[in-house]
Amino acid sequence: MSNLKAIRDRIDSVKNTKKITEAMRLVAAAKVRRAQEQVTATRPFADTLAQVLYGLQNRLRFEDVDLPLLKEREVNTVALLVVTGDRGLCGSYNASIIKRAEQRAAELKSQGINYTYITVGRKAEQYFKRREEPISSTFYGLEQIPTAQDSQAIADELISLFFSNVVDRVELIYTRFVSLISSKPVIQTLLPLTPQGLEVHDDEIFRLTVRGGNFQVERESVTTPVADFPRDMIFEQDPVQILDSLLPLYINNQLLRALQESAASELAARMTAMNNASDNASDLMKTLTLSYNKARQASITQQILEVVAGANSLE
Repeated sequence: MSNLKAIRDRIDSVKNTKKITEAMRLVAAAKVRRAQEQVTATRPFADTLAQVLYGLQNRLRFEDVDLPLLKEREVNTVALLVVTGDRGLCGSYNASIIKRAEQRAAELKSQGINYTYITVGRKAEQYFKRREEPISSTFYGLEQIPTAQDSQAIADELISLFFSNVVDRVELIYTRFVSLISSKPVIQTLLPLTPQGLEVHDDEIFRLTVRGGNFQVERESVTTPVADFPRDMIFEQDPVQILDSLLPLYINNQLLRALQESAASELAARMTAMNNASDNASDLMKTLTLSYNKARQASITQQILEVVAGANSLE
């Protein structure tokens, strides 16, 4: 009987665990929807900024413009901005981005270039701090769905390090959202800006939908319409000054989009991890139920044999 009770307790424990993992999966799904709404809400500003920069790029020759954010110099130190999460239970999301950051640091070290980390998220900070790696700044406790205020604080720190010549280049390492079951760690040079980096590219918007009771992601290609400024347009300010004011906004916008994609990737990874945990719990419950039934049948058989043996002894 003690064995039967232990199996019953185990089944109850697995049932409770499944309820928790299923609840966490649904919460992550709701936050993915919020993330996609945030991306959609920030698109009008991003599109307008891209149009203005495109017009200025055609009006000016960026190679001849002497602005600090466009100036390339000899690279002695690189800042690696690593974007991870504050929590776990999201599969290999944090481990894959940290591994990619370590690979990039090893490449820079082999080239004789110094590096320092700027971490976003507690997981990256804890990992690199335990290994006594150089960390310039840390950011954590951001909104689950990043906002412009979050990205602005990070962008200000990056620009400050670049202007003060503490670092000569800033590389952003984040997770690009592909689907609910796939994400890709990527590296992007954030500073200094280049004319190629300011070119307008086609973009994608993801939408979380439900079909047949299952979550799915639909991707929609979006093309930003751009046009040259009219040739007779007169600027009240020097176009170079306008460009100097817009470039920090562009960096902030690029950083915000990376944070949003990373947040969507983390939530999608958590959804997948919790879904797998729920499936494993269901399989374990089936196995335990089968073991319980076998043990119960064995116990009943043993009791019947004892009754028959007792009856025979009385005869």
